[in-house]
Amino acid sequence: MKEVLVSTVEEVSEVLRSPNLAQALYDEGAVIMDRVLLTLHGDEHRKRRMLEFRVFRRDFFRYYETEVFPRTLNETMAVALAAGKADLVDLGYRVTMNLTADFAGIDRPRRNAEETRELLDLVITFSEGATLVHSTRNKDDVRREVRDALRRFEDAFLAPSIARRQSLLRDFEAGRLAEDDLPRDVLTVLLRNEDRLELPRDLLCREIAFYLQAGAHSTANSTVHAVHEILAWANETPADLARIKADPLFLQRCVHESLRLHPASPVSWRKATCPMTLSGGQSIAEGDRVIADLAAANRTAIYGDDAAAFNPHRPVPTGLLPFGQTFGSGVHSCLGRDLDGGVVPRDGADPATHQYGIIALFVRRILQEGARLDPDDPPTLATYTARQNFGRYPVVFDRSLKWQ
Repeated sequence: MKEVLVSTVEEVSEVLRSPNLAQALYDEGAVIMDRVLLTLHGDEHRKRRMLEFRVFRRDFFRYYETEVFPRTLNETMAVALAAGKADLVDLGYRVTMNLTADFAGIDRPRRNAEETRELLDLVITFSEGATLVHSTRNKDDVRREVRDALRRFEDAFLAPSIARRQSLLRDFEAGRLAEDDLPRDVLTVLLRNEDRLELPRDLLCREIAFYLQAGAHSTANSTVHAVHEILAWANETPADLARIKADPLFLQRCVHESLRLHPASPVSWRKATCPMTLSGGQSIAEGDRVIADLAAANRTAIYGDDAAAFNPHRPVPTGLLPFGQTFGSGVHSCLGRDLDGGVVPRDGADPATHQYGIIALFVRRILQEGARLDPDDPPTLATYTARQNFGRYPVVFDRSLKWQ
C-alpha cells in the first residue's frame, strides 16, 4: 500500500467527491467508529444518510438555533458568569454537548450539573476514541476506556432514551399520538426504521455516541479557535471590534474565517476501492491511501498571499466557500454544517432573519459578556492529540468590557 498526498483545493475536492475512495481516517478508532454513518461507503451509506438527513432539514436548524440553543446556552453560561471566569474548552463542550444530545436523541431527565458532567466525561472519551489516529497516548489504553464508556453510556443514557421513544412510537402507531409530537432526533428516526436497517444494539450505541462526540468535539474546538482569533484581531484592529458588536453578519464572517484556518479534522484519509488515476496524474492502486490535506488546501494562495493569516476582510474566491473545505464535500460532507456554521449570507441578507449558526451565536455571547484572556492563567494546547486544539483556554468575564 502506498500513500498519495493531495493539498490543492481542486485535488482535495476531487478526492472527497470520488465514489471510488472510501473513508479511512477512522479505521484506527474502530472501537467507536466501526460502521457508523461517517465510515460507511456505497449503498449502505446512502440508505442510512438519507434516513438520518430527515432530521437535518433547514427548518430543523432554524428551530434549534432560535428555540433550543438559546435555552441551552443560558443554562450553561449562568454558572460561568456567576463565577466570573471559565475555561472555554470545558464551557464549549458543556454547551454543545447538551445541544448535540438533543438532536442525537439522548434524554437527560435530571438536567443538573452532575448528569451533565457524567455525560460530558463519556463524550470526551468517545472523542479520544474517534480521533485515535492522532492520539499521543497508548492506543490500547484509549480503546479500553472507550469500551467501558460505551457500556456505561448504554446503561445510563441510551437504554432509557430508547425505552421512552419506543413507548411513544407504540402510541403513534396506535393513533394515540400525532407524528408532530414524536421527538425530532436521530434516535427516533433510526428506531422508526429498524426494519429497513441492520442496526444491532452495539452499532446503534456507536452511532448515537458518534453523533454526540462529533457534534460536541468539533463545535467546542471551533468556538475556542474563533474566540482566540477574534480577540487577537480586535486587539490589533480595534475599529473592527465596533463592527463585530454592531454587525452580526460580520461576526459570522469572522467565524467562517476561523473555520477556514482551523478545520476540525486537518486531514481526510481515503482508501481506493479500485484502481484509478487522479486528474493530477497520480496512479492509485486498489487499497492505496489518499490523504487529502484540508488544512493545507484552506491556506493555499487561492485565498491570497496572506492565506495563512486571519483576515475577515479577505475576498472569498469565486466558486469557493468562506470556510474552505472545513466541512468536507461530497457524500461525506458534514450533515451539521448549517447548524454549526450557519448559512453563507447573500447580498442583501436580512440580519434579523439570517441563520448564523450556533458557533457564531456562542462566540457572540462570549464576547458580549466581556471575555478576555486570564492574565494569570494563559491558554495551553492539548497534549493528548497531535491536532492543534487548545487543552485549556481560561477567560475572565470583565464587566467593564461587557457590551451595552
